[in-house]
Amino acid sequence: MSLKNARGINTGGEQMRTEQQIMDLVLTVAEQDKRIRAVGMNGSRTNPNVPKDIFQDFDIVYLVTEMYSFLNDLNWVDIFGERIIMQTPENMSMFPPELGDRFSYLMLFTDGNRIDLTLIPIEEKDEYGKKDKLTIILMDKDNILLEVPPPTDEDYWVKQPSVEFFADCCNEFWWVSTYVAKGLWRKEILYAAEHLNNVVRPMLFKMLEWKVGIETDYSVSIGRSGKYLEKYLPEEEWQEVLSTFPNGSYESIWKALFGMCDLFHSTAIFVADNLDFNYSYEEDKKVNAYLKRVERLSPDGSEIY
Repeated sequence: MSLKNARGINTGGEQMRTEQQIMDLVLTVAEQDKRIRAVGMNGSRTNPNVPKDIFQDFDIVYLVTEMYSFLNDLNWVDIFGERIIMQTPENMSMFPPELGDRFSYLMLFTDGNRIDLTLIPIEEKDEYGKKDKLTIILMDKDNILLEVPPPTDEDYWVKQPSVEFFADCCNEFWWVSTYVAKGLWRKEILYAAEHLNNVVRPMLFKMLEWKVGIETDYSVSIGRSGKYLEKYLPEEEWQEVLSTFPNGSYESIWKALFGMCDLFHSTAIFVADNLDFNYSYEEDKKVNAYLKRVERLSPDGSEIY
């Protein structure tokens, strides 16, 4: 397939290009560009444990002989099709670059496909081959890449916590829950919601993750943001998780907070019992009492106790 034909593959949004069409395009571009010496793929499309769907990204890597000519012409990626939007994180002032000498193009196309393309200097070929166990090599023009074993998501499996990590998770959950209560009493709903969702909830999800790990012998991943949790929790427990998402009222955030406390309590005890850890029932009891006290406190109260 020529690059001219590649440009013409379904970019008007009328029909979504197939996986094979995208892969043919990615490889044709690489084959015809002397600067690109190897092609790899990572992410969910290489993970045998992730079901395929139409929203999966194509996480593609081009290992290149030099970067300047690519970076000097951002429009070279037009070859992949008409875009709805593109982000180049390493070019953004708001977010500090995290990839070193690498450069990425996150592209959403008008046909619904998304390609996350990363350019990596060929000098980093060995590091690339070792870093991610979900890597597969699609092209190696010079046969210089390290041999890559079959892809596995084992690096993302739940890990058993240390006793110190467990204790820190518990302490962080109960400590920051008091911030939520303070924000609710002050009628600072955004402050309360931020602490509920950005600190307290991640600690709850971490505890639920460890529970899943215990029950599966640490052989699965719950995914980013706990997106696979539903697969591993009983229906009743899953409904408890869903009930911790408030609707934007003060009353619903109080309800969500106490729901989190109940679920964290039962889950942490399960984890502690199975790992022979100590759980601080005293801390749990005292903070719960404090939260209930603040909930009942009058808006013009001059003393907490």
